Amino acid sequence: MPDFDRLVKAYDIRGTVPDEMNAGVARDVGALFVRLTGTRRLAVARDMRDSSPALAAALAEGAADAGADVLDAGLGSTDYAYYVSGALGIPAAMITASHNPAAYNGIKLCRAGAAPVGEDTGLAQIRAWLQAGDIPGPAAAPGTVTSQDMRADYVRHLRSLVPLEGIRPLKVVADAGNGMAGHMVPGVLAGLPVELVPLYFELDGTFPNHEANPLEPKNLLDCQAKVRETGADIGLAFDGDADRCFFIDERGEPVPPSAIVGLVAARELARYPGSVIVHNVITSAAATEIIREHGGTPVRSRVGHSYMKALMAEHDAAFGGEHSGHYYFRDFWRADTGMLTALHVLAALGSQDRPLSELTGEYTRYAASGEINSHVDDVPAKLDEVEAAYARPGVTADRLDGLTVNLGDGRWFNLRPSNTEPLLRLNVEAPTRDAMTAIRDEVLALVR
Repeated sequence: MPDFDRLVKAYDIRGTVPDEMNAGVARDVGALFVRLTGTRRLAVARDMRDSSPALAAALAEGAADAGADVLDAGLGSTDYAYYVSGALGIPAAMITASHNPAAYNGIKLCRAGAAPVGEDTGLAQIRAWLQAGDIPGPAAAPGTVTSQDMRADYVRHLRSLVPLEGIRPLKVVADAGNGMAGHMVPGVLAGLPVELVPLYFELDGTFPNHEANPLEPKNLLDCQAKVRETGADIGLAFDGDADRCFFIDERGEPVPPSAIVGLVAARELARYPGSVIVHNVITSAAATEIIREHGGTPVRSRVGHSYMKALMAEHDAAFGGEHSGHYYFRDFWRADTGMLTALHVLAALGSQDRPLSELTGEYTRYAASGEINSHVDDVPAKLDEVEAAYARPGVTADRLDGLTVNLGDGRWFNLRPSNTEPLLRLNVEAPTRDAMTAIRDEVLALVR
C-alpha cells in the first residue's frame, strides 16, 4: 500500500509511478473526490507524461462509478483545467506532477469555479479515507465519460482579458521544456504580431533536454542562450504543466518574479483602481511600494496557492503574485496562470519602445539573495534562536510564514521551514548587494 502521508501533500497528490501513484490510487481518488464535493459532474485533464493517459482514465472511471458524469478535457496545461472548472462551474482534476522529474505523476484538484483543494480544504480528508480504505462502492446510477477539447474557448477567454492587437512586432523565445506549453502556446499566440521561436515544444514526459522547472537557474540556460542567439525581445520559460512562467530579458538575463508582480499589479490596478493585491512573504518590498504607488492595497500571504487564493477571495483582490512564478487573477477565477501572465508582459512590452530590461527595471529596487536552503536538526528551536538573536530596538519580527525579520531601511529576511524536509529556506533583501550579503552571511552563520 502506498504511504498516503507522503503521497497526499499540502497542495496536491504526487508520487513516483507506479509504487506510489498508480491507476488504483487514481481510481480511488476519483470516487473520493465525488464524495468530497457531492458533485454530479466534473472535468479531468492531463499532461504529457507517459503515465498520464492511464491515470486520467482511471480517475474518470472512479468518478463515474461513484455517480458523476465526467468531461474528459484531454491534454492541457493546469490553468486549462482551471479554465474548464471556472467556465463550466464544475470541479476538476488535473493529472500532472508539474515540474517534478519523469518518474513522478500526480493529481491537482479544484472545486467548482477553480476553488483550491488543499490540506485544509479537502486533501486531509481524502488522505484519511485512503488510509482507512474507506472507498465508495458503485453508485446505483453510474455516470458517463465524454470527451470535449475546450482549448479554443480557453484561448478566447485569455485573449479577451489582455488587449494585444496594437502591440509592436516582437520576437519571442518560448521554452516549453517538453511540457504542456508546447501544446498551448501556439494557439494562445496565434494571429498576434509575434515571431515565435519555439524551444523544446515536443511533448515528452521524459524531459530529454532539461527538467521543466524554471525555478532552478540551470533550467533557464537554454532559453537565455536562445534569446541572445536570435536577438529576441523576450524569453518565456514554462514549467511542466505550464501554470508558471519565468521571463528572460533581451540581454538573456532572468527577470526577478517580484518585478513581474509589480508590473502586472500596476496593469491590473489601472483596470481596477483601489483594488487589493495579494503577495507572499518572500515577494520584494518593491512590489509592496509599487502597489501603494498605484493606489492599491497590498496584503501579505503565506507561501502557497491555497493561502493566496483564500486571501484573494476574502479581499476580492484583483491580482496576486508569488516569488515562485505563480500569478493569480480575479478575472481567471483567482487561479494561477502562466499563460495569462505572459500575455500581460507581452502587452506591456509591445505597447512601448523600451527593451524588457528597462521596462522591468522600474519594478526592481532591491538586491535579493534568492532562496538558500540549510539542513537543521530542530527547525522550531532554530527559528526561536534566530528570532532571539534579532530581538533588539527598531527590529520587528512576525511568524506569518516561518520567521520574517524586518531590520529597517529596506533590509529584511525570511526563514521558512520546508513542508517535507528538515530544511530552513532563507531569503534576504536589502537596498544594496553589500548590505544583502552581510545580512545573508550573518543569518546563515546562526542557522548553520
